[in-house]
Amino acid sequence: MTSQNPSITRRATALRVGPRAAAVLALASLIGLAMFCWPLLSPPEPQAMAHAGHAPLLFVLLLPVVLAVVLAEMSEGGIDPKSLALLGVLAAVNAALRPLGAGTAGIETVFFVLVLAGRVFGPGFGFALGAVSLFASALLTAGVGPWLPFQMMAAGWVGLGAGLLPRRPTGRAEIALLAGYGVLAAYAFGVMMNLWFWPYATGPDTQLSIDPEAGVPENLHTFVLYTLATSTFGWDTGRALTNALAVVLLGPAVLTTLRRAARRAAFDVPVTFASATTPAAHDAHHEGALSR
Repeated sequence: MTSQNPSITRRATALRVGPRAAAVLALASLIGLAMFCWPLLSPPEPQAMAHAGHAPLLFVLLLPVVLAVVLAEMSEGGIDPKSLALLGVLAAVNAALRPLGAGTAGIETVFFVLVLAGRVFGPGFGFALGAVSLFASALLTAGVGPWLPFQMMAAGWVGLGAGLLPRRPTGRAEIALLAGYGVLAAYAFGVMMNLWFWPYATGPDTQLSIDPEAGVPENLHTFVLYTLATSTFGWDTGRALTNALAVVLLGPAVLTTLRRAARRAAFDVPVTFASATTPAAHDAHHEGALSR
């Protein structure tokens, strides 16, 4: 689906981000950033799993924010039943795909659909799809736990970023752009998921433990070493390779399918209502039909 300039890919905006929704989305991102970066902003509590007790509160805070994005869009006329149906279908697909690879060498089959859908349907839809997909897959696989709100927010950012990529590349250049983004998103997702749980994964008094008395630069350096030692060359690389291979091998066909669905749904076509037929016009039309 292209605009008048064939070198620029047109994006079908299935979930328009108006001023109100943009403000809500920015608020959600700020809350999420604070959630992830808390080890660098405040010292951890002494209990090894004290943060797990806070997770339900974060979960309660996060879900209304994500839902507020949808409600704000609905109030601004930016979402319709077609968009909601598409969101539900793609979230169900992601939820079904995730158990196929999760837990094996970092292979994650959920992100490439998220990247491609964010590319086609826009950043707002990508954010909502990322959060809803991780929530649905957690319910499907009994994976609900203190990590879930963090996964939802991080996946939402992945979809959001895919929707904000430049529109100009097409063809092989577009696939290369999306594959490269999938690799970067895989490592970024791993870093963010490590960050929130880092103090409790290492415990106190190790070379990779957080030091409550140290400054942010020192603890950030320690965190980088922890990430390199634990996940970068394992889980994160497996996720990155999965994203890149899936986008390269399946991306062209999936993009074509999603863009065909966008054309048929006609998200960008405004809904209009024909004026009611007057009784006189209706009678004239009826008499003409009988005479024929």
